[in-house]
Amino acid sequence: MNASRLEFFVGLFVLLGLAAVTWLTAKVGAGSLISGPTYLVEARFSNAGGLNTGSSVLVAGVTVGRVESIRIDPVDYSAIATLRVVEGLKLPTDTMASIKTTGLIGDKYVSLAPGADETYLQPGTQITMTESSVDLESLIGKMAFGSVSNNSDNSANESGKSPAP
Repeated sequence: MNASRLEFFVGLFVLLGLAAVTWLTAKVGAGSLISGPTYLVEARFSNAGGLNTGSSVLVAGVTVGRVESIRIDPVDYSAIATLRVVEGLKLPTDTMASIKTTGLIGDKYVSLAPGADETYLQPGTQITMTESSVDLESLIGKMAFGSVSNNSDNSANESGKSPAP
């Protein structure tokens, strides 16, 4: 009788542990571990390559939100990222949003650098100062093959002519 009671409690403990892990996985996957009320702001980027829905939004290295959605503006073909940030964070209107990478080829995130303006962004407004994602492939291509102007200088040197001073 005592052994079956112990087995029952061990089984109940394992089931509760599995339920807790499942709940935590669902919360982390949805990006909803940011507690408390939030609000939305937008940022317009010329290139949002690698940024995904659910990516982190950081201020000074601290996660303060998530990327809610990314859409294309049909007028000028820029990417508009909707950011959900914690309500207690008052962002000045001259805040700068940059797309950064964790490590050399890690995940992309949005880094917010608050400015010094006395007025704050209201929910639904757009961050006007942005810095787009760095295109790593094009940088590697430029380093490996050189730029167009370097190629024309090299072809002049190969023909025996010296480049113009």
